[in-house]
Amino acid sequence: MTGDQPRMHPDETETSPALARRLMAAQFPQWAGLPLKRLRSSGTVNAIYRLGDDMVVRLPLIHWGKDDAVKEAYWLPRLAPLLPLAIPVPLAVGQPGGGYPFAWSIHRWLDGEEATLESVADESQLALDLAAFISALQETAPPKQTSTELLSAYGQDFLSRMDDFTRASTAACEGMFDTALAAHLWQDALMLPAWSGLPVLLHGDMQSGNLLAQQGRLSAVIDFGALGLGDPAVDLKVAWGMLTAAGRQTFRAALRVDDDTWARGRAWALAKGVQAVGYYRVSNPVFFERSLSAVTEVLGEYRQET
Repeated sequence: MTGDQPRMHPDETETSPALARRLMAAQFPQWAGLPLKRLRSSGTVNAIYRLGDDMVVRLPLIHWGKDDAVKEAYWLPRLAPLLPLAIPVPLAVGQPGGGYPFAWSIHRWLDGEEATLESVADESQLALDLAAFISALQETAPPKQTSTELLSAYGQDFLSRMDDFTRASTAACEGMFDTALAAHLWQDALMLPAWSGLPVLLHGDMQSGNLLAQQGRLSAVIDFGALGLGDPAVDLKVAWGMLTAAGRQTFRAALRVDDDTWARGRAWALAKGVQAVGYYRVSNPVFFERSLSAVTEVLGEYRQET
């Protein structure tokens, strides 16, 4: 167990309210006396703690989140004025200590509930709001004086780098969905022309767990740990993870996505989906169901085209 939630990763680092309090007392004593409560989350990288009324503590659970706190502290203040939705406001970066191995962070609390088709009033408006945010991010060229070394790379080979893992993950999901059709889609995708434009800024993990809604409308995008540069197809994943076929049409039209980029985005959604279906079936049932639904949407669309 990690705190009061099941362990999701075999090599997960254990966290608890007691650990969070020790780290706070040692590094940020001005906040150490505030109420602290672990929040249940379908997220896979961080343990989330509500701190007082208006802050949140994020402790990475796994080594692949070890650079997120520093990345977000650097980039989020630079991006916030340029984007049409709220994003997290970093307040502090904590250092490893007391046996805990990773940098961690404190952010301003953002109100809202997870954005889903049930929590938003209109899917078409959701699609337009998603497209507007992605467009604004893609049009934000990193200033020359800023460092890009912390950014994830989603270059021309981003699909081929996932090839072996995606094939193995797909084969391991036999019986959960049409794995033969998934393998066919993936093979087709590897033959697509690579993105030939300039690399764009990408959130990297656009999915409902990283989106908040208020009063029936998309209000915020959170968790920029996968922020990167590369092929705009990467942020299209959300189309199959959240939207119906009608919503995808609205989303695609608003972004003016060409056929090859759309197909690469669909393949990326498949790759991330099949990996999550295999990995989180037991350890994170909410994320498993969400990922299986995305794979089903991907395959349904592809089946109609072939």
